[in-house]
Amino acid sequence: MKKIFIFAIALVTLSLTSCQDFLDVTKEGDYTTDAYFQNDQQSIDALKFFYAKLPTESLYGREICWEQCATNMYVSGRQRGYKATLFTLNYTGDESPLTDSFGVIYEQLSRANWVISSLLAKEGKTELTAIESRTLGEAYFFRAFLHNLAACRYGSDKQGVPFVAWESVEGGYNYEIPEQQASVTDNYAMIIADLEKAAERLPKFESYGAADRGRAHKAAAYGLMARVYANWATWDSTQWKNVITAVNDCEALGRKLEPSYDRLFSCEFEDFWTDEYLFSIPTNGGSTSAAGCMFPCVVFNNKGYGMGFNGWGQFKPSYDLYEEFLKDGPREENVRLKRTVMAYGDELDYNGQKFPFFDANDDEAGFMCAKYLDAFAGGTIKDRQAAGYLGTDDNWPTQRINYHMLRFADCVLLRAEANINLGNAAEAAKDINAIRKRAGLEQNSKGAIEEIYHERMCEFAFEPGTDHLVDLRRWAVSGKPEIKALAIKELTTQPRALKHASRDDAFSAATVIEYTDYNGIARTWEDYKVAFPYPSAQIAKSNNQLKQNPGW
Repeated sequence: MKKIFIFAIALVTLSLTSCQDFLDVTKEGDYTTDAYFQNDQQSIDALKFFYAKLPTESLYGREICWEQCATNMYVSGRQRGYKATLFTLNYTGDESPLTDSFGVIYEQLSRANWVISSLLAKEGKTELTAIESRTLGEAYFFRAFLHNLAACRYGSDKQGVPFVAWESVEGGYNYEIPEQQASVTDNYAMIIADLEKAAERLPKFESYGAADRGRAHKAAAYGLMARVYANWATWDSTQWKNVITAVNDCEALGRKLEPSYDRLFSCEFEDFWTDEYLFSIPTNGGSTSAAGCMFPCVVFNNKGYGMGFNGWGQFKPSYDLYEEFLKDGPREENVRLKRTVMAYGDELDYNGQKFPFFDANDDEAGFMCAKYLDAFAGGTIKDRQAAGYLGTDDNWPTQRINYHMLRFADCVLLRAEANINLGNAAEAAKDINAIRKRAGLEQNSKGAIEEIYHERMCEFAFEPGTDHLVDLRRWAVSGKPEIKALAIKELTTQPRALKHASRDDAFSAATVIEYTDYNGIARTWEDYKVAFPYPSAQIAKSNNQLKQNPGW
């Protein structure tokens, strides 16, 4: 086979980091591959790229989040040229958020492959140190995380996504195009195999010292298994039983719900490592874009009221989301609603002042995300920047947050969904009621599948690591009739916004309107849309060995 370089694989020189504190991702040097894995520090350095890349703009800082505007959870703030395709399910595959994230996912997959194959080759010659063995476990975890990210976005039963485990290639990998799997179920089987290897090598979270908290750990591997099995169950319903087993294994390692919903979104380091924590992007605010997480500031008011911080105002809660929350009762009694959605007139603590929230520069919706406001509260912007809660680069606004990619609540609701699909409504109700109890809501679950739609939407709103669009797609393709109907309804209607008569008056009258900023293009659903189309440039680079997804 002709060697064709694809997916931005770059392994000659790797930008690596060397520093003492895991939260410090400052670059300190470049090393070539032939000099690597000679000592424990090099193993540690080899993984920092993965942890540092997740919160940046090309992934969970912003680009991968635009996809959620095809749901009715968000409305988009600011103008975007791809809104008529990316937000309406009429994809081309060449929208910049899709092409950017696709390239980064496969770039990082190639790096994970390099770490794994290098350490396995070394293990074939000599016993690995404890740090090297842990590094290998982390690399398996990241390869699974990234592989699942590709699979649940681009794979279906008709066609899987490109992947090859380099260590499985006799004679070593020669950088040919990764083989495109026949079905995404083949990808999920390989992902689970990697997570099983990760779980064997990774330590328990409690064994990490303060400087290493945030690294992948054993319970995180089981938690991610639950999510992968749920994705796999879209195409093979026998996998639901494995969801339950994975969640039980995770729970047996001491993971449980944090009693305080508020604490999950605290910007204080001492609040980061709750019993609910599984895997996150722990960032320290810092003074540069590399040190913090962008998304919490991307959703903050555009230009930050002109008070020294440049929020971007790019994702805003829809009225549909707000209305879904209201099914649990009025705002003042609803912990999750108050923590998730800030409405006009709510008190905003910002720049040393407290005032009723209003949308100073853009009025697409009368709401703002409230999950990530702690970093702004309790002092002036300069004070909060000096203390490390906020970044200082106006072009790349960041903040300190333990930005959840996976928390145990996700596993609890996946287990409930699995039990419903297996006919165990009473067991499902126990898990749903546990989620509702923490939110201060009536524990009245009947273990019905439509409750899963409601609880997942309200529990995880504005947490991109728990992908609402992926949920909708899998339900639309294979969910029980009740949740299938809810998913398709959301995927085929325009979101609604709450439009205030004055964007500057926190108490102005408001009207619910259909959000019309999509050039009048309607959303339609057909099952082939369960998978994104591949970027045309990647197909061209592959000499057409990468096959476009059916229907596109």
